[in-house]
Amino acid sequence: MTEAELAGLTTQQAARLIRERKLSPLELTRTCLDRIRRHNSELHAFVTVLEEPVLEEARQAEQTLMRKDRVGLLHGVPLALKDCFAIQGVRMTGGSKLLANNVPKQDCTVVERLRKAGALFVGTLNMHEFALGATTANPHYGEARNPWEHDRIPGGSSGGSAVAVAASMCLGSMGTDAGGSVRLPAALCGIVGLKPTYGRVSRNGTLPLSFSLDHSGPMTRTVADAALMLEIVAGADPFDIDCSKREVPNYLEALTGQIDGLKVGLPKEYLADAMDDEVRAAFTKALAVLQNGGAVVEEVSLPRSHFGPHALVAIALSETSALHAADLRSHPDQYSDSMRALLYAGTLIPARRYVQAGLARAALIEDQRAALRRSDVLALPTVVVPAPRVGETAVKLGGRTVNVDAALPRLTLPFNLSGLPAISVPCGLTGEGLPIGLQIIGKPFAEATILNVAHAYERNTSWHERRPTL
Repeated sequence: MTEAELAGLTTQQAARLIRERKLSPLELTRTCLDRIRRHNSELHAFVTVLEEPVLEEARQAEQTLMRKDRVGLLHGVPLALKDCFAIQGVRMTGGSKLLANNVPKQDCTVVERLRKAGALFVGTLNMHEFALGATTANPHYGEARNPWEHDRIPGGSSGGSAVAVAASMCLGSMGTDAGGSVRLPAALCGIVGLKPTYGRVSRNGTLPLSFSLDHSGPMTRTVADAALMLEIVAGADPFDIDCSKREVPNYLEALTGQIDGLKVGLPKEYLADAMDDEVRAAFTKALAVLQNGGAVVEEVSLPRSHFGPHALVAIALSETSALHAADLRSHPDQYSDSMRALLYAGTLIPARRYVQAGLARAALIEDQRAALRRSDVLALPTVVVPAPRVGETAVKLGGRTVNVDAALPRLTLPFNLSGLPAISVPCGLTGEGLPIGLQIIGKPFAEATILNVAHAYERNTSWHERRPTL
């Protein structure tokens, strides 16, 4: 196969070809490494590249195939992980200077499960410092760049993960999401990003940002790839007290593409807010695709939606500053100026504000679940604007100037507060060729439903087949 053919493979396609002995894990891994060597100096997707270890793992994967041993669902498939997932013997920096030499002694649960499925790891991926930001403008490991347009941001905090998957430097990744950090960069880079229900995937061995907001989820090229990865990493874990003991369904079997009669709720308060004209137009066309498939689109109300940003900021900064309190006192110089300022701000939030944020959060959860009693899923754009330029701090929306960090997670953060599952899929390109994302939100632990809706949309469009020209 040519490099272009190898670079275009999905996780499922590659895994099947490897199992059928039509594709060499070593050849596929070398292709990913070659692309990393050529493009990472400009895109800044990787923090650590595991070239020699992964080549040895690929050789061993080939030997296993030659012996015709039983292999896992991801046998020989090269993945990469956001630099906050612990890999034994590999430094995990969290995108920070403070942890530049931090080397975990054991794999996190997600890595254990991916290894058991046969996955290989080509490296760790750039992220916003300690995951507290939406741009992946990392002062320590380089500003990650959007592969569709290199003077644009990829979003964050899992920006390196989105860049690496979109640029075919790996076939899939895992990111973390406390306010949109999987879905947001997925949308801006034209890939699929899935935030499962809170507790669906173990966070054991994953560097925390906010213990009540953090989720871990797959970032892939197709919905089926996300379903496969979720099926592998989800499930009970005695090392994570928040991890659900619910049985993990077969998510791939749920991808029937049948959505006839399915009710799609449109939260009118969010859609009434200002958003980019091209984003709104792409969203409208995406809804038409779902309607053509038999879905019923109806307006729903989330009357207390305006509580979301204030509640998330209070909760996230309070919890993050508490986690960093000791290091902030003893090593303040190890944080960037922006990170240090946010942490200090978190220490100034009074207890009553944190409690009030919790009450606002409860109101938001009540509104969302009421809407989902009327509808099977909710639908929104993932991000209200296309990818801003690197260094841009504000964007124009509805005649107003809006802070980039406030604009980007506006439609993703409400579903971290509620812990509901949500997925972003590519649904268009702007006139300048920048990706746009469609977000589907479901009921608690209804990942199978949102995956199927996203799959139904995906198989009737071709946006997921588009690739950036590097």
